[in-house]
Amino acid sequence: MIQFYTPDIEETLTLPETESGHCCRVLRLKEGDEIESVDGRGHRFRSEITLAHPKHTKVRILQRTDVEPARRHKVTLAVAPTKNIDRIEWLLEKAVEVGVDRIVLVKCEHSERKNVNCERLEKIIVSAMKQSLKASLPQFDGFVQLKEFLKGEAEAVSAGDGKQRFVGYCSDEVERRSLAGEYAPGSDAVLLIGPEGDFSPEEIDMALKSGFTAATFGEMRLRTETAALYGLQSVHIANDIAHAHAEK
Repeated sequence: MIQFYTPDIEETLTLPETESGHCCRVLRLKEGDEIESVDGRGHRFRSEITLAHPKHTKVRILQRTDVEPARRHKVTLAVAPTKNIDRIEWLLEKAVEVGVDRIVLVKCEHSERKNVNCERLEKIIVSAMKQSLKASLPQFDGFVQLKEFLKGEAEAVSAGDGKQRFVGYCSDEVERRSLAGEYAPGSDAVLLIGPEGDFSPEEIDMALKSGFTAATFGEMRLRTETAALYGLQSVHIANDIAHAHAEK
């Protein structure tokens, strides 16, 4: 099934230009054909094409469905972009596929990559949402300084948001706990993953003071993108197991 992304379909009854081009030029759909689309806010639409135009395809909405979230817990992934941008692009695609609610790219002291094309990354996130047939688009905060991100998290902790926060760290100079052992199923989680050179001692100290627990992902040493995906999957699997036990 092909799913289009139409964030303003209820107001405009029009597909965005890129989606219109794909609909008419690539798929060669025409007036009277039906399509499915999502608005990225949890709604799926079945619509009929009333004007097949490569830049502004018009539709008539036949049905709107509210799509229930696949899971109750929410996960924020904050990760330092890798020097090889292909690896972070791969991560964002897979993170959306397995499930993530908020993505933040953080600039750290040891980060080798100083700039990213946020517009391109946003397109990758949208494409992954469409491909995996999800109806909700993860929040993407772009590329921010680690200090700025941690300031916001510290404020959320002070407000009592109840989330569990973990920062992956390689050095054993700081007491670390197992992510799989410390995460409590059902809790919202924030995962912070550093650059290839890891966090500096000052940064890890700042993270701990902002409410994060230093975590280890086992005995293996993982690349940045692998550690991020491992963390996401650990949270999801823990919740799947808890849900399965609750149903017995």
